[in-house]
Amino acid sequence: MTDLLPAPIVSATAPAMTADARPVYSAADFAVSEATREAILAGMPASTRRAYAADWTAFERWCVEHGRVPLPATPETVAGYVTHLTNTPSAKTGRPLAPSSIERALAAIRTAHRTANATPPETKAVRKVLDGYRERLALAKDPAAVTRKADPAVPDALRAMLATLDRSTLAGKRDAAALLLGYSCAARVSELVALDIADVRETPEGLLVTIYRRKIRKFTEVAVPYGRVPATCPVRAVRALVAAMAEAGRASGPLLVRIDRHGRIAPPITRNGKEIGDPSGRMTADAVADIVTRIASAAGLEGRWTGHSLRRGFATAARRAGAALERIGRHGGWKDGSTALLGYIEEADRWEDNPVSGL
Repeated sequence: MTDLLPAPIVSATAPAMTADARPVYSAADFAVSEATREAILAGMPASTRRAYAADWTAFERWCVEHGRVPLPATPETVAGYVTHLTNTPSAKTGRPLAPSSIERALAAIRTAHRTANATPPETKAVRKVLDGYRERLALAKDPAAVTRKADPAVPDALRAMLATLDRSTLAGKRDAAALLLGYSCAARVSELVALDIADVRETPEGLLVTIYRRKIRKFTEVAVPYGRVPATCPVRAVRALVAAMAEAGRASGPLLVRIDRHGRIAPPITRNGKEIGDPSGRMTADAVADIVTRIASAAGLEGRWTGHSLRRGFATAARRAGAALERIGRHGGWKDGSTALLGYIEEADRWEDNPVSGL
């Protein structure tokens, strides 16, 4: 019977073992190479990396000024830094950071420790400082106590925004396609600007859009049907943009590109003789978010309008139209059980499914 069992696999260079058969580790077992460090960071969105880098630099600077060690930091050092953030006006706004910004700074500190293979500092005291800060802001009716949310671009708002565009121009066609495709695909602006012309395929039923969903880290194929009204039809808007770009000599590459003030696809940007930005003219996520803000302002819409307004507007309108939570989540690439999506659904249901009604 024992002859049928596989022989144990033993490495020719087996590690040294202690008397009780535990491996003996060396410093090499815990070292992280620069290539590995970069590979770990590559798994984080570029915008998050930039924000974390700025937060970590600010923490290091504070530690130097106060004679403290930033890495590995003690719980007392982090608690002192957070207390400093809750009381010190930032250079950008002239006010102390909002709780959400301080949470991000904490995440940056912990991430820096893990990347350096150091144990992140314990944050029990920090949480108490933050809880007290939130309560202080709430009792003072400070706007920073409330998380700022983008207004949802529901159909009425979307129609008002589209009405401001001159869709006879290339820029107008691009902006209309960005609004309608971002809305109908429930796309984040980072996902929207990553689309190439080849990623948007027209079929007899509508569009099939291949989107890389960054939060769930996979490609999804989103079906976008024809709209009943031509002016708000995403299929027709994308078709018009692609045709206009082909006339301008662009039949491949990014779908959303920079357009100069003369209505031409913008050439590569140079600074000090060096080319910067995407050489293909691909727009950035910030640029598309600015488009949403600008068009909402032109339409006279009050509130806070950002690139996220399109994604949030889709979830709100789909729920009000009776779509099931699972269908909304799969269409928009939300993770199962997403708290963000559940928040949008609760806001959509606050009137239609109000528990006070009929009491």
